[in-house]
Amino acid sequence: MPEDSELGSRILKVNHAGEHGAICIYTGQIIAARLTARDMVMELEEFKSHEKRHRYVFWSELQRRGRRRCRSYWLCALGGFVLGLATGLLGRKAIASTTVAVERVVLRHLEHQLELLRGKDEAAVLAISSIVEDERRHHDHSAEHLHGGKFWPKVLSPVIAASTEAVIWVGMRA
Repeated sequence: MPEDSELGSRILKVNHAGEHGAICIYTGQIIAARLTARDMVMELEEFKSHEKRHRYVFWSELQRRGRRRCRSYWLCALGGFVLGLATGLLGRKAIASTTVAVERVVLRHLEHQLELLRGKDEAAVLAISSIVEDERRHHDHSAEHLHGGKFWPKVLSPVIAASTEAVIWVGMRA
């Protein structure tokens, strides 16, 4: 049982860092979107507010367990901000492509985490379950912006997905 709790804590630490990274992505995108996609700023601010709540959910559970944040926390922040600013400067399709690519990876990981932890660490399951629907909505809503746009999804998706996977991999080992 302690092994399961340890796995749950590691997952929560990585998720917490990932949510911080997502906040920083949206922060960078909001700054740039004020120049390139003004009509998306409110949506990005809404998504950012969801990510702040998600970060709080994971942080609260980590504090309850007496755990510190992941060592990759600031890596996620810096990488997220740079990614958000760069894709924000490329415009609405690049912004939407980024969210779709990140959320696709995140959703796959969240589902896998739930499978691993069900019946073993119910507090972690509860925390993870509480954010899944928001992440799915971010993905689906952003995918709607991509109709007719094939360039940015084709160019950005593989790079962003691989980067997201790499950050998660590093976080699980940090």
